[in-house]
Amino acid sequence: MERTQGNAKRTVYAFLQERSNYMRISFITANYVAREVGYHMTEGWMQGDKAANDHYRPIDTYAARLEELLALISDQGYDSVDFWTAHLHWSWATPDHIETASMLLAKYGLTPLCYGGYFGDTIEEFTKACATASAAGMRILAGSTAMLKKDRAAVVAVLHQYDCKLAIENHPGEKTPADILQQIGDGAGGRIGTALDTGWWGTQGYDSVAAIHELYPHILTMHLKDVLAAGAHDTCRFGKGVVPIEACVRLLAEKGYTGPLAVEHEPDAYDPTPDCVAMRDMVTGWLA
Repeated sequence: MERTQGNAKRTVYAFLQERSNYMRISFITANYVAREVGYHMTEGWMQGDKAANDHYRPIDTYAARLEELLALISDQGYDSVDFWTAHLHWSWATPDHIETASMLLAKYGLTPLCYGGYFGDTIEEFTKACATASAAGMRILAGSTAMLKKDRAAVVAVLHQYDCKLAIENHPGEKTPADILQQIGDGAGGRIGTALDTGWWGTQGYDSVAAIHELYPHILTMHLKDVLAAGAHDTCRFGKGVVPIEACVRLLAEKGYTGPLAVEHEPDAYDPTPDCVAMRDMVTGWLA
């Protein structure tokens, strides 16, 4: 897609966002989990995670490699992005990495919204994750940390220190919204909520619309994802699977939701770019 087309789409989307309570549609860079293994990810998620970390970690090549990625996202018409940790990992991100990422985001007119991934097993690691996210302009950490169960008070203190929020993402361990609500607890004054992943609710065979109703006061960000069938986690273009994505988006608009709407699709055997373009258009149309 030509850069001019991407710019034109962002202009249209910016106007539509003004009419949709300022919900921002973002591209999760984890959509490209299989990119660095040539879309031949045969060993599961961690194979792609390792390959991406290895690819982006060296500072001498970081600018060129990240620019290639952000240009690809920009050309699809997105104006917001959620960074997956493998593209700016708290364990290796230096001030130079963060400065480079911020400069390139500005160059391509991309607003960073959320930081997605796993945020450590110790309070030191969680602090690094919050510091990295905050320095890069992302105040919502969408994922999980073992520290929430180990030392909740320390997690809340770090979130306050860096003015961040922890959005717990439902994954295989959470079968119902009650499992998420138990982790959210009192919400720590709004510092702890959920990143509602419609695809994982679909995998669990749980109605995503019902999950939105049950979790709505605590939703900090949405991961819009479809899956082919319950019982597995094979992501697909919206409308090809079992998750009622359109109904989810329309319900959020009715409720007055104003947080991020992240488009997520992470196939392990093919490039998701055409689907991500189509899904961006679908969400924009539903909001309009």
